[in-house]
Amino acid sequence: MNNKRFDMDIVNTFFEHDYYDRGMIKWQGFFLSDHTAALNKQKSKFNQEYNYKQQQSLQVITSILASAYNNHQEVTIQLKELDQNNINLPNITTRIYGYNANDIIIDSNNFIAIDDIRHIEFKNKSTKISY
Repeated sequence: MNNKRFDMDIVNTFFEHDYYDRGMIKWQGFFLSDHTAALNKQKSKFNQEYNYKQQQSLQVITSILASAYNNHQEVTIQLKELDQNNINLPNITTRIYGYNANDIIIDSNNFIAIDDIRHIEFKNKSTKISY
């Protein structure tokens, strides 16, 4: 064994200049397939339980809004906003009374920012639109 004194300056220099901590990346290899499957199952259950819908693209959202406005059809809107328990707010079913580049009008005084919409679909599920 080496009897030289332990030099803290060498250690500090190593951690300041040479060592790179990869953070959580180094732990990702420790997830077993059972853990991953359980996490996916939990996420799926959460999505079904709270009626969580996938984020739609801006193109899809604006296409549905335009069609609903032009054809006077009702739509169901899910917002991105969550309540204090991280649960989606109730869906909004309404007609579109007007819209501009940033907002839609759902009542005479109620506006919703288009960027706040997670998912939108026609209330009548048989209505289809081509993108």
